[in-house]
Amino acid sequence: MSGLKPRLAVVLFNLGGPDRLESVQPFLFNLFNDPAIIGLPNPFRFALAKLISTTRRKEASHNYAHMGGASPLLKETEAQAKALARLLADWLEGYDAQVFIAMRYWHPFTEEAAKAVEAFRPDEVLLLPLYPHFSTTTTGSSLKAWNKAYTGPGRVRTACCYYDEPGFIAAHARKIRETFEAAGRPENIRLLFSAHGLPEKIILAGDPYQWQVEQTCAAVMAELGEDWDWQVCFQSRVGPMKWIGPSTPDAITQAGADGKGILITPIAFVSEHVETLVELDRDYFELAEVVGCPTYLRVPALGVDTGLIEGLAKTLSRTLDSDLVHGCVAPGASACTEDFSKCVYRNGLKAAV
Repeated sequence: MSGLKPRLAVVLFNLGGPDRLESVQPFLFNLFNDPAIIGLPNPFRFALAKLISTTRRKEASHNYAHMGGASPLLKETEAQAKALARLLADWLEGYDAQVFIAMRYWHPFTEEAAKAVEAFRPDEVLLLPLYPHFSTTTTGSSLKAWNKAYTGPGRVRTACCYYDEPGFIAAHARKIRETFEAAGRPENIRLLFSAHGLPEKIILAGDPYQWQVEQTCAAVMAELGEDWDWQVCFQSRVGPMKWIGPSTPDAITQAGADGKGILITPIAFVSEHVETLVELDRDYFELAEVVGCPTYLRVPALGVDTGLIEGLAKTLSRTLDSDLVHGCVAPGASACTEDFSKCVYRNGLKAAV
């Protein structure tokens, strides 16, 4: 055994999505039954998740039918995993590295990924969320599920966020420029950075998500290096609670009132899925027409962009070289820990619960 390379398991966390229309309701139930999403104790959370998944099934099924009957998220994540594995084979020649996928709310579930990693018998396990910005509702929930599911060998460490990773930032700036240039550089454009929203109470409880999103947007603007009219906004609001804002629909409506065209980019999503292909491409496009925006352009998600994949590989390399269990290893990222009690880098996994 002395001549064998140490085994490195890289686990990509993501949300997951229904693989057929029959999966929509159970997927929604799994999502809303997560205590990180709805904080009620059982049996109340279970009952509410049943109610929401039942009442939203028809509309959600219509949206997934619009995309061909299933979410593209798993295929997108598989492509990212393959691209990352190829790069790690070159960058980490001293390791036998394999990349695994752990979805939170649909197959392959965290428990399935944990069993596959256990069978691999790794010496090192690096957890890499495909959520660039840490939140208790995404990375925190995935970490909690992983720690519950994984009982195998290896030292386990986490790259909890990479919101200011240079490759990630440069990739976003490049996609924005390419979309703008391909459209002929239209005048009177407002650049909207649209991120998934959260209830305001989650942010007020110490979650760094909104701050990290804003830091990403400022870094992308610095990379663009031009005088843009731009704004950060948040999409996908559900329920009666107050959410962080401004909302993306409100930002689009205001742009119309200001006579502005829109260039919108999904700043917190690294893959195409229902929130980009339906919400941005259909729903918000239609809203922009109604409110009189002369232009509506949508920047694609990063996908397998070389800048993103290299940024992920560099983040993994920094995590591998770190002694931190929950490593906030993106350049400058530790700045968020001074003010946010839910940061796992500062307080460990208990902060995310």
